[in-house]
This record gives sequence, C-alpha cells and structure tokens, in this order.
Amino acid sequence: MRIARTALGWKQAELAQRCGYSRSQVSRWETGSCPLRDVDTLRALARVLLLPVQAFGLGPGDSAGVSALPAAGSDHRVSGDPMPVGEEQDPMRRRTMLAGMGALAGSAVLGAAGPAAAAADPISALEKALLAPSLTARPPAEAARLRQYVAAARSVFAQGHYAEVAARIPGLIAVATATRADPLPGDTAAAAHAQLAELYTLTADLAVKAGRDRLAWTAADRAWQAADASGDLLTQATARRVWAIVLRRAGHGDTAQQLVTDAALALQPDLWRGPEQLSVFGSLMETAAYTAAADGDRDTARTYIAEAVDAATRLGADGNYRYTSFGPTGVGLYQLSMARVMGDCGTAIEHARRIDPTGIPSTERRARYWVDVARVFHLWGKPEHCYRALLAAEHASPDEVRYRKPTAEMTAGLLQHPAATRLPGLSKFARRTGSPV
Repeated sequence: MRIARTALGWKQAELAQRCGYSRSQVSRWETGSCPLRDVDTLRALARVLLLPVQAFGLGPGDSAGVSALPAAGSDHRVSGDPMPVGEEQDPMRRRTMLAGMGALAGSAVLGAAGPAAAAADPISALEKALLAPSLTARPPAEAARLRQYVAAARSVFAQGHYAEVAARIPGLIAVATATRADPLPGDTAAAAHAQLAELYTLTADLAVKAGRDRLAWTAADRAWQAADASGDLLTQATARRVWAIVLRRAGHGDTAQQLVTDAALALQPDLWRGPEQLSVFGSLMETAAYTAAADGDRDTARTYIAEAVDAATRLGADGNYRYTSFGPTGVGLYQLSMARVMGDCGTAIEHARRIDPTGIPSTERRARYWVDVARVFHLWGKPEHCYRALLAAEHASPDEVRYRKPTAEMTAGLLQHPAATRLPGLSKFARRTGSPV
C-alpha cells in the first residue's frame, strides 16, 4: 500500500479519502499495527491504487467482483470472508508475496508490463506487449485519475527514464482502453480516447528515440485513430505531429510536411485562446522546419522556424503545455538540430553556445542537447569534444546514451579512432552504455 501510494504522490489522507477510510486506519494498515486480511477490502484497495490483486497476495480467482468502497469517513472494514489464518501465517507464502510486492506495486500502479518489463531490452518488451497485448482485463479508471497517470508517465519520460516509462505504458494502455469501453459515471469515452491518444503518442516518441521504426509506426497510427475519436483539436494536432515524424523517417517527407502544415493551419484561428494553442502550433512549426531541413530545403526550413520563433516569443517563456516542451529554448534546440542535419557544423555549435544547458527545462531535452552537440563534433571530426558531450549526456540521463542508436554509432567510432587512447574511460563508458568493446 505504502509503495503504491507514494508512487502516485498521494499522502495518507488522500488515499483515505479515495478509499473511504480514515487517515488513521490507512496509517495502521501501512505500519502493520492493524492486520489487513479482508478479501473485499484488499480487492477494493487494489482497484483504487490500480494494482493487480496479486500485489496484495490474492490469487487470480479473487480478482473478479471488486466491491464498492464504504462511505467516505467510515473507519470500519468492508465485510467479506477473511483470508484463512493458515495462509497468512504460512512463512513460505509470506516470503513469496513480499518478494514480489515491491516490483508489482512500484510499477503496476502506473501500468507495468509484468515480467517482460524486467527484460534486458525494455523497448523490445514494450513492442511485444503492444503487438500482442495481454488478454487480462484491467478495470476502468476515473477520467481525472487516468489523466494523472498519463501525466506521471510523461513526467518519467521528461526525466529521461526511458526503461521505466516503457514498463509502465502497456498497463496504462490497458486501463485507458478499458475506460474507453466502459467509462465510469460522469465520464465520457471521448476523454478516455484523448488519454489513449496521448499514451500512444508517448509510445511513438519513445520508439523514435530508440530507433524502433516498426513500433513507432504502429503507435503513431493508433495515436491518430484515438485522437480523431476524442474530437479534441489539440489532441489531433499532437497525434498528427508524431505521425508526421514517423512518416519522415520512413521516407515520406512530402506527406509528413503536408500533414503538419495542415494541422497548423487548422490551429491558426485559435492561437489567441492561450498557451496550449500557441505551444502545439509552435511544435508543429518546429517539426515542419526540421522536416524541410532534413530534405535540404533551407528556404522552407527558415520560413517555418521563423514561425516557431514568433510563437515562442508570443508565449514568452519555456513551458510544457500539452507535453510539447515548447518555448524559446525549445526552438533553439531545434535550430541546433536543423543546422546539424544540414551539415552546418559551425552554425550548429553557434546555436549550441547560445543555449544554457542548465536552463533547459527537462532532463530529456538536456540530454538530447548534449547528444546533438556530440553528433555535431563527431561529424566535424573532433573526437575529444564528441566524447565530452557524450559524457555530459550520460550525466543528464544514462538512458539517453544507452537506448539511442546515434550514441552507439558514435561510441563505436570513437573506440576505433586513433585518438581513442587520449579519451580516458572510453572503454568503461562503452560498457556502461551497452556498446561492444
């Protein structure tokens, strides 16, 4: 209970309110001063915390028929058959249950992929879970709580913990799918569609970062479908943006460009409404600019990035509205990437020098900044500078250098470079990041 509660960021009083008991009762359960044996209570707590019932020592057969919770403020237990004393006191059963408790609660509360999540390659485990989802049904969640879970997963991604977010996504998608099919009273299927679209967009973002184009294609396509069903224009625009990125990587640059510009045009009449509209519009312009730069169309790239600069200026500061990480610093990061992809190493470094990496709002973006800097120096033939930038990226987010293909390619190149002997700790860095030595 305590592990699951803290993972959600709830205080004891908040959990007590949600499950209909007093804070003191929750405290007694968590400290073990009051045994928690009632099966119906355990089922109900599992539902509130979005845990599998196995986390509380119940078997699969105990998972059906979650009972309603008591009225808020009551301090009594929900009636039901108590767990047999012999099972509770069995030392082997206790050890087995407690051994799995941390893993189940710590990850399943936001949607762990089960044993596959512990695989050496969590991105492959995510791909398998997405292409062949479990038949085990998850209970629907309140729309507000589902948004909270999705925001937490996005936060994990922004912190640069890609393996962890890969483990969370399958279960979260299962919960969102169940919520879409059977929304709770007062909620709508459209709201669940919007969160499902965001989860698939997050999956596509992660897959693009890891260079898993098949997974990215599948996730982006599903994000598009869920976004359209949501009826929300901003959700549709963000889904089209990630779909355009996937299309560009697959060689469909013209289609990708048309997609993002059409989405941006649809948003233009509403830019006055607020920062969300400006941020999504600006992120579309960033993607359009990078797509043009990757195609060698410098004039079009300059036109679109100027639109992004204008939107960032109007926004006034860096923000993360609709998970865009859009703002003046974000545009500067795109200008760096655009110069790199066009082979303008000097220009790219000039853009990099204008950015204070300590002021980049998210860890993920900060680590990506250093990887981009490393790629520029690698292209420029400056191995010492490249290596230092890779070390800075690793310091920001070890997962950034472990799961991105460009870092593996640069590390392999550095190991074979004549200057390798002048790069202290290079072999250890390669081993830490999974590169063959």
